[in-house]
Amino acid sequence: MRNVRYLLVPLTLLGALLVPELALAAGDSAAAGSAAGQIGMGAGIAIGVAAMGCGIGQGLAAFAALQGIARNPSAAGKIQTPMIIGLALIESLCIYALVIAFFLQGKVG
Repeated sequence: MRNVRYLLVPLTLLGALLVPELALAAGDSAAAGSAAGQIGMGAGIAIGVAAMGCGIGQGLAAFAALQGIARNPSAAGKIQTPMIIGLALIESLCIYALVIAFFLQGKVG
C-alpha cells in the first residue's frame, strides 16, 4: 500500500495540473497556447525526473563504493576509479535531459 501511495500522489498532482490546460483548450488560439504550455510543462517534468533519477543513481553508486571500501580498505584504488567513471556517465544522462528540456523550451517561444 505504501508503494502505491508514492506513485499515486505524483500522478494525482500531475492530473490536477493538466485539468485546467485541457479544460481551456476550447478554441484554436487556446489550443495553440495549451500545446505551448504542455511542451513547457513536459520540459520541466522531464528535467525534474531526470535530476531525481540521477541523484538516486549517484547516491546508490557512492553508497556501494563506500561500503566496498569500508569492507576492504586496500581495494580503495580499484573501486574509486570505476565509481568516478560511473558517476560521470550518470551525470551525462542528466545533462542530456537538460539539453532536451532546452530544445523543448525553444519550441514554446
